[in-house]
Amino acid sequence: MLIPRPRHPRGALLLTAAVPLAAATAAAALKAGRWELHADLHRIHLIPLPRRSCPDCRGKGGWWVGGANPEMEACPCWAGRRELCVRLLPLPAPADEPPF
Repeated sequence: MLIPRPRHPRGALLLTAAVPLAAATAAAALKAGRWELHADLHRIHLIPLPRRSCPDCRGKGGWWVGGANPEMEACPCWAGRRELCVRLLPLPAPADEPPF
């Protein structure tokens, strides 16, 4: 039995080296840019995180505003940044009828 030779062995070698390098680069960029990654079959979702070096919130993401109805005010270090979402597969359509 003959084993076929790959047509581009150098290209296959470069590809196997490039994938782990790309994954490590993406992980470093997410950590440096303070992003949280959520991924599933339907989407890749990047959510901004508060910056630890922010002088206003000190990495907590906001502060409590007192008064009769206390609520948390979000810090602009992360609340002003956009969330990024890449759609992969379409979501399943809801059923018109109940299952039973």
